[in-house]
Amino acid sequence: MTGAAPDPAVHPILLFDGVCNLCHGAVRFVLARDRAARFRFAPLQSELGRALAARHGIDAGALDSVVLVDSDGAHVKSGAAIGVLRALGPPWSLAWPLAWIPRALRDAAYDFVARRRYGWFGRRDACPAPPPAWRDRFLA
Repeated sequence: MTGAAPDPAVHPILLFDGVCNLCHGAVRFVLARDRAARFRFAPLQSELGRALAARHGIDAGALDSVVLVDSDGAHVKSGAAIGVLRALGPPWSLAWPLAWIPRALRDAAYDFVARRRYGWFGRRDACPAPPPAWRDRFLA
């Protein structure tokens, strides 16, 4: 784990709620399917996560969204999820037509789950250490 952020054009960065079990499941999903090992990860609660969020005008204290930082800037909520799926390649990239659904509708569905994620999936007291095989993919 390092403290410096890589070039998001080469290594998109996924910022996530470090105590959210659903978020950890999403990170594991991406790790298992990112065959090219492009993605890097950091909890929004980390110094680097807060700094990256702030750099893009995002309140890292509002942990209601994952944030994808890539060559096009920062994406939140459903835009971040669709961006991750696109970057993973087939078959996941076949979800790109979801971007045609108006953002307000996509984000309303995202917010519905986000508001309930701790109740449905639980939370941790702290962000756990990543498995050794993936440790170099975590920035903080």
